[in-house]
Amino acid sequence: MELASYSDYAVRLVNTEEPARRKDSLTSVEAVRELFGSSTQAARRAGDADVTRFRGVRARLRAVFEAADRGEQEQAVHLLNSLLLEFPVSPQISGHEYLDESGNPRWHMHLAEHPSNATAGYAAIAAMGLAFHLTEYGVDRLGLCQAAPCRNAYLDTSTNRSRRYCSDRCATRANVAAYRARKRREAEDPGADPERTGRTEDSPQRTSETAEPSTPPTPLPATGPAER
Repeated sequence: MELASYSDYAVRLVNTEEPARRKDSLTSVEAVRELFGSSTQAARRAGDADVTRFRGVRARLRAVFEAADRGEQEQAVHLLNSLLLEFPVSPQISGHEYLDESGNPRWHMHLAEHPSNATAGYAAIAAMGLAFHLTEYGVDRLGLCQAAPCRNAYLDTSTNRSRRYCSDRCATRANVAAYRARKRREAEDPGADPERTGRTEDSPQRTSETAEPSTPPTPLPATGPAER
């Protein structure tokens, strides 16, 4: 497993909270354990105290993404370094669970679980994974979704560093909103020069996930908040 893949731990934890929507799914020991995924041994160590501890680590990880989103690279690195110092990792060589065609282990680096408590173990892996991703791909690859009110964290792996949304659904929702806003402006001022808005019918907004539709999109359901 590539060490940068451990950065998903950070994204999963940060996205348990949606501040703009006042939603927080990290409210129980069961929610904490679900974050560990297939690592059941580490999950079993989680207790009631870890709910509060995980929330504290979550706030610090979100601060890293927020600094990166603002373009404050040095601040993002400083915040991440403080987590690395507080939650050190224990790297180990592993491979017996991955065998090649001849039955020999495919050796790779593995971040061992921290023995003290569930929060320390998860924080160490999340911080180190995020650090590997940051140094491998750049600080600007850490982002927060631009489709208001969603501010979920994401890791940009696009070839042209163009990602702005956490999912295709949010990208589509943002493009639909932009399309409707432009149509309203045109209806209010039919003689307006489209160049004043910085956009024309022939040059729609571009995103990494999806482009703005050139024909009226199908309206989203209006029965409540969109599920994501």
